[in-house]
Amino acid sequence: MEENRTKTNENKIEGRNAVLEAFRSGKPVDKLYVLDGCQDGPVRTIIREARKHDTLIQFVEKERLSQLSETGHHQGVIAFTAAYEYSEVSDMLELARKKGEDPFLILLDNIEDPHNLGAIIRTANLAGAHGVIIPKRRAVGLTATVAKTSAGALNYTPVAKVTNLKKTMEDLKKEGLWFVCADMGGETMYDLNLTGPIGLVIGNEGEGVSRLVRETCDFIASIPMKGEIDSLNASVAAGVLAYEIVRQRLPK
Repeated sequence: MEENRTKTNENKIEGRNAVLEAFRSGKPVDKLYVLDGCQDGPVRTIIREARKHDTLIQFVEKERLSQLSETGHHQGVIAFTAAYEYSEVSDMLELARKKGEDPFLILLDNIEDPHNLGAIIRTANLAGAHGVIIPKRRAVGLTATVAKTSAGALNYTPVAKVTNLKKTMEDLKKEGLWFVCADMGGETMYDLNLTGPIGLVIGNEGEGVSRLVRETCDFIASIPMKGEIDSLNASVAAGVLAYEIVRQRLPK
C-alpha cells in the first residue's frame, strides 16, 4: 500500500487565502482553528467550506492562535491538513481479497487522543488488520503526532475517514462483516467466536462506544479485569481484543 500513501512535508496552513485554497483544492483538512468572534466575509466563507467538508472547527482566543502560528500572519485562521492521505473502505476489502483472508477492520468511535490513534494503527498493522476506519466528526485525524506514534505503520495500514460510522457498519454488514465492540457490560471476550469477517469497534477514551454504534454491533465483548480500577486505555483495549481475534484466527 505504500505507493498509495503520500506523506506531506507540512500539515499546518496559515492565512485566509491559503486555508480557503486548501479546502477548494480538495486537500483533506482535519481541523480548523478560527479566531473567536471574527465575523468578516472571508472567514465566514472558510467556515462554510469547513462545515461542507465535515472539518472539526475550534473557535479560540487570539493568544491560542499566536501560539499555534509559525508565520505570525495567520489572519485569524489556521488549518491542519492530514499528514497522510486517507484511503477508501473499499481499498481495505480489496486488500483482504488479495491476501486471501477474511476482512479484519478496526473502527474507532470518536478517538480524540492522537497518541491513542497512532498506537492503534500500529497495533492494527502488527495484528494483520486490513484497515482502520475513523469518523470525520469529533475525532482526531492523521496528524503528524499520529504518524510518529504509529512508528511507520501508516505507510502500510490504510485509514479511511467516514461521515457516518453507523451507516458504514451497515454497508459492511452487506459485505459479510459482523461487528464486536468493547464495553464493560458485555460477554467475556474468551467466550465469543471472533473468527470470520470482522470489525472491531473501540470507543472514545472517556465515554466508550456511542449508543447508536453499540446497537449496530452484533456482539459486545468485555475484557476480564482483576485490578481495583475498571477501565483500560483505548489503545490497550484495542490491542487486547485485536490479539484475541488474531489467536482465534490462527490455524488450529
